[in-house]
This record gives sequence, structure tokens and C-alpha cells, in this order.
Amino acid sequence: MADNEMRLQFLSLSQNEGFARSCAAAFAAQMNPTIEELSDIRTAISEAVTNAIIHGYEDREGMVSLDCTIEGDLFTAVVRDEGVGIGDIEQARQPFYTTKPELERSGMGFTVMEAFMEEVAIESAVGGGNSGFLKNLFSSHGAGHNYKEFPIFQIDGNFGYTAGVNEMLLQSHSGFVHF
Repeated sequence: MADNEMRLQFLSLSQNEGFARSCAAAFAAQMNPTIEELSDIRTAISEAVTNAIIHGYEDREGMVSLDCTIEGDLFTAVVRDEGVGIGDIEQARQPFYTTKPELERSGMGFTVMEAFMEEVAIESAVGGGNSGFLKNLFSSHGAGHNYKEFPIFQIDGNFGYTAGVNEMLLQSHSGFVHF
């Protein structure tokens, strides 16, 4: 059973990538990670969500979901889309492989996710979408303290949420916010 969990759903618009990574980081902040660990989560979530938006739905809109859980020292994020799926996962995981060279994609999404997370697992079905499972184990938690005993650390999550909403609003170039 998870100690805590959250679920977020949003349209596959590139503007929502920053919002998703900020929400995941704000959720993880309750674990009192180091700045580097928080940055790793933001980067990996950014890559997973970008893959869902660019490759999952190609030239159409759809929904992307981000589910995060905390179980002890384990942070898990699952990014899902219901897009076109990946025909060959092992090929897609190769550095510099891209199905969108015309969009100047580097083909490093999976490589970056694997560099920043302890475990990355991908499930896909052609025509049925993708699920990316990203896991990180935190050991620092404020130099070994139990973060639950120190409510001051909970304020980080509140500031993180506010920062995420602000980032979403600033990135809303069309004059309104999509959820």
C-alpha cells in the first residue's frame, strides 16, 4: 500500500510538459530529496511526458496521465498515453534513435530517463499506447531524518504546487489554460 499517491491527467499539449514535471517534483518534495534528486525527477518526467506528446499522439491530441506514488523511500512515476504505441521498444531505447528527425528530435529521451532514474520500464502495444514506469529510491531524506517528523518540509510541496501552477500559466501562450 502506498504511503501517498497522486494522479494528474492533461491534454497532450507541449505547454503541459512543464506543468507535469513541476507537479511530480512538488509531490516528491515531501520526501525531502536533495536538489539534485529533485532535478533528476523533473528531467526524467519531462522526457517521459515529451515522448508521450510528440511520439504517442503524433499529430493529434489525446490525454496523458501521470500517476506518482511514494512507498517508504521509493518514488514511482507512471506516464501513460493511449497513442500509437511503440513497435520495437529495444530499438526506441537506443541512443539517438528517433522516429521524428524532421522535428529535430535528438533520440535521447529514454537514455536521459535511464540516466536520471534508478529503474525505467516501458510497456507498449502498437495502437494501444504506452506506459513508462520511472522509479527512484531516496536515501537522503534530510540527512537520515524521518521527514514526517518535521512538518516544515511539507511547505516545500506547497511552494512546488504554486510554482507548477505559475509555470503552467506563464506557458499558456494562447490566452487560456488547458487541463
